[in-house]
Amino acid sequence: MKTRLGCLSKKSDSYSDFSEFLPPAHETTARCLKLSTDEVVRWSESFDNLLSHKYGLVAFRTFLKSEFSDENIEFWMACEDYKKIKSSTKLVSKANKIFKEFIEVQSPREVNIDYRTREKTKQSLADPSPTSLNEVQGKIYSLMEKDSYPRFLRSKMYQDIVNRAQAQGQRRSV
Repeated sequence: MKTRLGCLSKKSDSYSDFSEFLPPAHETTARCLKLSTDEVVRWSESFDNLLSHKYGLVAFRTFLKSEFSDENIEFWMACEDYKKIKSSTKLVSKANKIFKEFIEVQSPREVNIDYRTREKTKQSLADPSPTSLNEVQGKIYSLMEKDSYPRFLRSKMYQDIVNRAQAQGQRRSV
């Protein structure tokens, strides 16, 4: 188990790095993740299925990094973490961090949102609650679902994952 998770601990910046998550096409190995064809195909059934699957999320993040557009998924994930915070002190701190990193104009990983949404979010974060980022997170989710997700499904990366899973499944059944 530790070596399997070791494959996931490396930060991946390109599509070629994703191959670490899959067994080589010609052999199976306990070191790397084995995905079933059903799991991988389920990712194409809905964006929720992709994001709710641990390795689907890894694959999607890797794809976005390869396109130099991973700020949206990173923002979405930061919002998911934000919603889980119970302490009001930590909530304020995390809200400020998210605003400075993703929402503020000219921020390092600025997400593409309209002026009205940016201002409304800024006002909402003046007195943050666990739901303060829901509207802007929903807009970014929708943007990814309509734009990035279809590109991911058409990508060589996703097709390779499906093909590998199918080939691996055929070897297991022989």
